[in-house]
Amino acid sequence: MEVKDYYKILGVEKAATAEQIKKAYRKLAVKYHPDKNPGDKAAEEKFKELNEAYEVLSDAEKRKKYDQFGDNYKYYEQHGGRPEDFDWSQFGGGGKQGSYTYSGNVEDMFGGGEGFSDFFEQLFGSRFAGGHRRQQGPAHGRDVQATMEVSLEDAYSGATRQVEVNGSRLNIKMKPGLYEGQVIRLKGKGSPGRQGGQQGDLLISIHISPHPQYELKGQDIHTDVPLPLYTAILGGKLTVPTPATTLSMNIPAGTDSGKVFRLKGKGMPAYDHKGTSGDLYIKTVIHIPKNLSAKEKELFQQLSQLNENGHA
Repeated sequence: MEVKDYYKILGVEKAATAEQIKKAYRKLAVKYHPDKNPGDKAAEEKFKELNEAYEVLSDAEKRKKYDQFGDNYKYYEQHGGRPEDFDWSQFGGGGKQGSYTYSGNVEDMFGGGEGFSDFFEQLFGSRFAGGHRRQQGPAHGRDVQATMEVSLEDAYSGATRQVEVNGSRLNIKMKPGLYEGQVIRLKGKGSPGRQGGQQGDLLISIHISPHPQYELKGQDIHTDVPLPLYTAILGGKLTVPTPATTLSMNIPAGTDSGKVFRLKGKGMPAYDHKGTSGDLYIKTVIHIPKNLSAKEKELFQQLSQLNENGHA
């Protein structure tokens, strides 16, 4: 009997970090996924083996027990011992030669979980606690994770996106108010279950694309808006764009460049809380007119002289 080398299966060193193990698993899982290898039994078995290895090595407690168990067994076997004579008692309960007894559920040794059938079969053969074989039943499929990038406009107003999952096209209707890092769960759209078990879920993480005009801070939206010089001096109406529409606001006379106005409730809607929104913050940037006509230059010169005379 040989203990499976989960590190070798994932192609990582025993000292690999959790992030390195995760990265290696994802790369191999994509390569051997059944959807990319239809009808390939070898790829299917490899994919199951990868899931089994990752199930153990991605869990700190299971990995610790696996390292302890595997090392002890290999050391025993390499020094001439017979598999059936291995002292299992150090792992949970009074073993005798050629058998293993355990006071509880054998799955508790690794903290439970699915995908261990091959592991225990290889370690213990067909014997468990007094010679009974473990009965495998339906098992829930693994959840699948994906990332979806959406524009700030779509996050603001909501949108419908089409994605392809296991060869099928799905329409995902997204509500207004999506936020960075939000996870949308599509039940039953993950990996297939085992032996008729329920299919896993598809978990889609939302990433909002950076926007050239707007900056999102929580539910508040910040933006810079050009302010005509004449409106800044004399006051008047200013047209302000938002992610969904345009608004008109009053600008008081004598408004400085850099002045920030707050439009309450015109920011990002709160997801699943209709009628609740953040605020829109507008920073004015005075726009100096270019290519003045001779008459305009003359008028500005007159204004300059009036201003100097007024302060004389």
